[in-house]
Amino acid sequence: MRQTGIAYLPLHGGKAPAWLFQRMVRLGREISRHIVEEYGPEELLVRISDPYWFQSLGCVLGFDWHSSGVTTTVCGALKEAVKGKEKDFGLVIAGGKGATSRKTPSEILAAADRFSLKQDANELVYLSRLTAKIDNNAVQDGFQLYHHNFFFTLNGSWAVVQQGMSDRFARRYHWHSDRISSLTVEPHTAICSNMRKEKALNLVAAKSAGAQALMTELSKERPEKLVSELEKLRTLSLPARHEVSVKEIHPKSIEKILLKTYENKAGDFEALLGMPGVGAKTLRALALIAEITYGTPASWKDPAKFSFAHGGKDGHPYPVDRKMYDQSVEILRKSLERAKIERTEKENALKRLLRLFP
Repeated sequence: MRQTGIAYLPLHGGKAPAWLFQRMVRLGREISRHIVEEYGPEELLVRISDPYWFQSLGCVLGFDWHSSGVTTTVCGALKEAVKGKEKDFGLVIAGGKGATSRKTPSEILAAADRFSLKQDANELVYLSRLTAKIDNNAVQDGFQLYHHNFFFTLNGSWAVVQQGMSDRFARRYHWHSDRISSLTVEPHTAICSNMRKEKALNLVAAKSAGAQALMTELSKERPEKLVSELEKLRTLSLPARHEVSVKEIHPKSIEKILLKTYENKAGDFEALLGMPGVGAKTLRALALIAEITYGTPASWKDPAKFSFAHGGKDGHPYPVDRKMYDQSVEILRKSLERAKIERTEKENALKRLLRLFP
C-alpha cells in the first residue's frame, strides 16, 4: 500500500457559515478550473485522491488543518463549484453527506443522460456502491461511513472521498481508479485517521488474499453446514489474545444471507462483497470459519497510517517528500494567482498557503 497518513480530527459542532461557504465555492471553482485547463480533469482526480493535497486545499479555502468539516464542506464546495459547468470541467461530482450520499447512484445516472460518458453509467454506480461497501464492511475498523463523494470524468476516470465516524473522531478513505490494480487488494490511495486500533479486520489487505479465496469458497457451501460450524465455534473457549471475537456472531441471524450466497455462487471475493445483504457480520463469520477451522487468517492490522502533512523535518513520521511538497505548493500557488476572484480573497488564500508551506 502506498504512503498514507493520519491527522487528529475530533469532530467539531456547527457548520461553515454561508458567507464562508460561498467564498469556498468561488475559490474552489477557480482552483479547479486552473488545474483542468493546465493539466486536464484527470489531474484534479489525482489531487483529490491525495490526502496531503486535499487537506492543504481545505486549509487554503478557509478551514483549520484539524477540522473534520474540511472533508464534507470542501467536497460540498467543489460539487457546487462545478454544478452546471460539468461539461466545461469534464468532471461530475456526485454524492455528499448523510442522506445526500444515498443519492449518488441517481446522480450518476442523471449525468449519463446529460453527457456522453466513455464508461457505462451502471458500472460507475457499481463502483460507487462497492467502494462504500468495502470501507463499511470489508474494512472493519469501527468507523461508520456517513459521507461519500464519487468524482468521475467524462472520459471514465473516477475517485472517491468518503469519511466514517467513531465516537467524535473521523477517518477518511481515498480512492483513485488509475492507482488501482485490484478493487479487493490494497485498493486505497489513503486511509487517514489518528485513532489507530489495536485490531481491525482488513479483508482487502494483501495478507488477506488467502482468506478472501477461502471465504468465497465457503460462501458456496450449504448454509446449514456453515451454521453448524459457527455453533461449534461459539462453544470454544478461545484465549483472550485471539484476534477473532465470536460474541457478536449469531449463526441463525445470518442463515438467510448464507442461503443467498449458496444459491448465487460468487465467482470471486469482489462478487461476494457485491451481493445484496452480505454485510460486516456475514463477512466476519466467514473470516472466523476460515481462520479457526481452516487455519487461513485474514489481516488484523489497522490500515490507517501517518500524518496528512508532508512529512516531518526530523524524518518523523517519515522524511519529507520534497518533490511532492514542491508540486503541491506550485499547483496551489499557480491556481491562486490565476483565480478570478476578488483581490482580498486571493491575498488571504495566498497568506494561508504561505502559513502552510513557509
